[in-house]
Amino acid sequence: MDPAPPVSNNEAIRAVVSNEKDLDLHHAETRDEKVAENERQRIMPEGLRAMSEEDRNALEKKIVRKIDLVIMPIVAILYILNFLDRANLGAAKLQGIMTDLHLSTQQFAACISLLYVGYLPFQIPSNLIIARVSRPGLYICIAVITWGAISLCTAAVHNFSQLVGVRVVLGAVEAIFFPGVIYFLSAWYTRPELGKRLATLFMGQQLGNAFGGLIAAGVLKLDGRNGLRGWRWLFIVEGSVTVGFGIIFAFFLPEYPINAKRLLNPVERDLAVWRLEQEAGAAEGHDDTGTWEGFRMALRDPKIWTLVLVNFWSQGMGSIINFFPTVVQSLGYNSIDTLLLTAPPYIFAIFVFYGLTWLVDRNNKIYITLMCMLAVSVVAFVIAIATLNIGARYFAMMLIPSTAVGPQIFLIKTINIHVARPYKKRAAAVAMVNSIGGLANLWTSYLYYAPPHLYAAFGANFGMAIAMMLILTAYRWHVRRENKMLDAGGAQALKAMKNGVSQQQMDLGWRYVGY
Repeated sequence: MDPAPPVSNNEAIRAVVSNEKDLDLHHAETRDEKVAENERQRIMPEGLRAMSEEDRNALEKKIVRKIDLVIMPIVAILYILNFLDRANLGAAKLQGIMTDLHLSTQQFAACISLLYVGYLPFQIPSNLIIARVSRPGLYICIAVITWGAISLCTAAVHNFSQLVGVRVVLGAVEAIFFPGVIYFLSAWYTRPELGKRLATLFMGQQLGNAFGGLIAAGVLKLDGRNGLRGWRWLFIVEGSVTVGFGIIFAFFLPEYPINAKRLLNPVERDLAVWRLEQEAGAAEGHDDTGTWEGFRMALRDPKIWTLVLVNFWSQGMGSIINFFPTVVQSLGYNSIDTLLLTAPPYIFAIFVFYGLTWLVDRNNKIYITLMCMLAVSVVAFVIAIATLNIGARYFAMMLIPSTAVGPQIFLIKTINIHVARPYKKRAAAVAMVNSIGGLANLWTSYLYYAPPHLYAAFGANFGMAIAMMLILTAYRWHVRRENKMLDAGGAQALKAMKNGVSQQQMDLGWRYVGY
């Protein structure tokens, strides 16, 4: 056997230096882990310190099951009603509302888009309010009761002006619900838990879409009953149901974990708060950042404005759901068959949402999941543009609700895990992203004309999907750069911390994850 080649002095020195660097890195990682563990122990309430880790884990599972059984069914049902009351105008179009109110195609599009005149500007002030009130559940349910009553009043309109007035006021009240519920859920669930709960919310939306078509098809049979057209019965039935559920759920939807005395005992409340604090610093009820200061912090954060831009295109693409009955009708079926054919794509979306969020909660790959969904949406829009074949077009329509709406689940999760604390900044960020991004709904309503091709609508949606892919790639580069700066420590970490990372989060080892 040939003897081993001699090791030069330079190689030996490099090996020693490399070993020293590895040792220093190991010591630094160990030191960071100890700092994080010490911080977790420091913020642990006295009542939890006497418990073993196994007992705390068992109690945490019990808490999550309890809040799942109480909170999630309520918000899912309310979101179904929220979307039904907001989107039922699309079903009413197939039941004669345009003829009865003498609406032109442009006037109908205006009625769709003008809802957002009230919906968009009220989201930010509403979320600033919900971050201050001690009973967010009651606040949300009062909004539910109010918008249900307003939706019911739509049955009484007789002309274009009256319909516009009702839609604007309806939008202003409904603005409370969605960003408020997103913020409310993030006050109860940790990062690994939040994805599936957001999916449950959007699954409720898809159920509302699916059953909305079936309900509309059933209510159409009331056409002429008591001298009222079927579309008027649609608003009466759905508005009354919303008011009833809002009253019932006002007694059950809880407060924040720190003061949820009816839902949790004192030890459970301590653990419910601590498990959030050990993940991202001071949680709800333990943070003294002012409401307006939180809003100003959100305005100064470039990541939030990037997500606003992404959500602008995402909501523009998702607005196809407002016109989905019109899109499906381009296949050439009658009103009843069209409403029935809208259900399967929404039901398929439910399974897609649950499967993807289950996967993301385990592997934390938000960016890859978003890119895959957007790539599929591009294919769907290309098929819809390229052919009039009924089978091919309905295949594309089966994919559209999943891929056009689904990205919003992961964008919302990104907001809540990348803007974790202070919580009043998070409340403002959620509202900013949803309201400013929602401005896309004001102009996309005018794209759905000239069926069956619908070139403007499908072409615009194709372009919006591409734009999202490009912006998300730039966002990924940015947060990875921020993570490297936080890892470097010193002046680099301080520079990265200016965009909202607290010293307590640094001590806990917090980073921008998922990208």
